[in-house]
Amino acid sequence: MTVYMTVYMTIYIMTVYIRTVYMTIYIMTVYIMTVYMTVYIMTLYMTIYIMTVYINCAKQPMCPRMKSDTDMVKCTCCPFLLQVIEEYVSGGMCGYDREGSPIWYDIIGPLDPKGLLLSATKQDFLKSKIRHTEMMQRECRRQSEKLGKNVEAISLIYDCEGLGLKHIWKPAIETYGERNYPEGLKQVFLIKAPKMFPMAYNLIKHFLCEETRRKINVLGSNWQEVLRQHIDPDQLPVAYGGTRTDPDGDPRCRTMINYGGTVPRSYYVQDSVKVEYDGSVTVSRGSVFQLEYDVTAASSLLRWQFASDGADIGFGVYRRTKKGGGQKVAEMLQVLPSERYNAHLVPEDSCLTCTEPGVCDLRSDCTFRNALKHCKQMSVTHRYLRKSDMTQS
Repeated sequence: MTVYMTVYMTIYIMTVYIRTVYMTIYIMTVYIMTVYMTVYIMTLYMTIYIMTVYINCAKQPMCPRMKSDTDMVKCTCCPFLLQVIEEYVSGGMCGYDREGSPIWYDIIGPLDPKGLLLSATKQDFLKSKIRHTEMMQRECRRQSEKLGKNVEAISLIYDCEGLGLKHIWKPAIETYGERNYPEGLKQVFLIKAPKMFPMAYNLIKHFLCEETRRKINVLGSNWQEVLRQHIDPDQLPVAYGGTRTDPDGDPRCRTMINYGGTVPRSYYVQDSVKVEYDGSVTVSRGSVFQLEYDVTAASSLLRWQFASDGADIGFGVYRRTKKGGGQKVAEMLQVLPSERYNAHLVPEDSCLTCTEPGVCDLRSDCTFRNALKHCKQMSVTHRYLRKSDMTQS
C-alpha cells in the first residue's frame, strides 16, 4: 500500500509539474506574442504616420523660417550643416523617372534618429531637409529647361527595410512632423514594408483625402517590377531592380544615396561639449520667461545659449512695433518664430544680426500643447553686442 501511494503521489506531482511548466510556457508565449504584436502595430502606425506627414507636408508653402524679408537676419554661430548630419542622415537623389522628374530615396532602416538628435539640434536636422528640398527644386527647374516642358514635382522611393522600434522615438516623430516641405511631391513608392502593412493601410486610407491616396503606392513583393514601369532601368540603382551603378560599380550608388548608420557616441554633444551658463530659471507649465533688449543700433548682434532639463522648450524672438510696455506678443513682429527646441538633448547656441534698432523680446515658453506638467529648469546665457563693440573688438 505504501509503495502504491508513493508511486501515485509521484505520478501526481509529475503531472502537476508538467502542467505548470506547460502553462508557464503558454503564458510566456502569449506574452511574447502580445509584445511582438504591440511593437508591430506601433511600427505600422509610425510608418503610416510618417508617410502621411510626407504627403501632407508636400502641400505646404515654404516654411516662414526660409523667407529672407524679415527685419532681422539669422546668423549661425556654428557650421550650417554639421558633419554628423552629412554623414548619418540617410537618403539622396538618384536618377529620373520616365517623365523626367527627379527621384529622391528615403532609406529608413539604417537611420539612427536618437543618435542624430543627440548630436545636432532639431533645427539643424530640419535645415538639412530644407536644403535637400531646395536642391530638388533646382533640379526640377534644370529638367524643365532641358526637356522643354514643365517639371515641378519629384518621385519619392520610401525604403522601409529595417524599420523598427528605434524609429518610434517621440522627438524623432515630432521632427518628422515639422512642415518644411514645399509643394512638389508627385508620387510615393513604399517598398519593403512589413507584410501586414498593406492590410493596415487599407484600413486607414479611407481617412485620407483622395489626392493623398492617389500619391501613395504601397508595393508588394513585385516592387522592383513596378518601379521599372515608372523608371527606366538605367536610372534605377541595381539594388532597386535597375542597371545603374556608381562609377566604381557600386550597385547601391552610394555617391548619390547616403545609407546612414549608427551615430558614434563621440558625436553626442552632451558627452563632448560643456557650456558654462550665466544663470538658470524655472519656466512653469503655461508660463513664459521673457528678456528685453533695447537694440540701439543696426547691425548689432543678439546671441543666446540655453539648455532645458527633462523636456523640450519653446523659444522665439520678437520686435516691438510700438513704444512703451504692454504690447501683446501677437502684435509684435516675429523675428524668429517660436519653435520647440530639444534643448534637453542638445544645448541651443545661435544668434541674430539686427538690421534695425528697436526693443527685442527673447521669449522662452512652456505654453504649447502637450507641454509636460512639471516645471522646466533652464540654464541660460544671453549676449547683446553693439556694432561699435564689434568694431572695437
